[in-house]
Amino acid sequence: MATWQDFEQEAPDLAPAVRARFEANKHHVLATLRSDGSPRVSGIEVGFFGADVVLGSMRDAMKVRDLRRDARFALHSNPSDETLADGDSKLSGRAVELTDEAERAAYEAELPEPPPGPYDAFRLELEQVVHTTVVGDAVRISSWRPGEPVRSFERR
Repeated sequence: MATWQDFEQEAPDLAPAVRARFEANKHHVLATLRSDGSPRVSGIEVGFFGADVVLGSMRDAMKVRDLRRDARFALHSNPSDETLADGDSKLSGRAVELTDEAERAAYEAELPEPPPGPYDAFRLELEQVVHTTVVGDAVRISSWRPGEPVRSFERR
């Protein structure tokens, strides 16, 4: 697993495009696992704080319960338009709940405004990052895993 900062250091050409996708829109799609193992998709907001990508949620939402039970997640950026002109990004790995008061205070201090009420937050430990773009009549898929070089290929 890796932090966002690890990803930036290992994939400096890919990281800005992925970050731009997540910063271009407020809402994204989070996939978690229900208690019966079936998938759940939920809207979510994410932010970049220090070395980490962090997601926040209303206190004790179903997605929070899912992540507490099974930390695996997939996060899909909101692609904005059907042309995928700026690409489409996905993160996957494990979510670690922010429970330490100092860590939560640091997170809150970096927010543009305080949370509207009680909340839960998780930093994302990355297992894979994928960025897809359209190049001419091909789709280019670039993928990164911790400790490995970026791998890219095109599909027509």
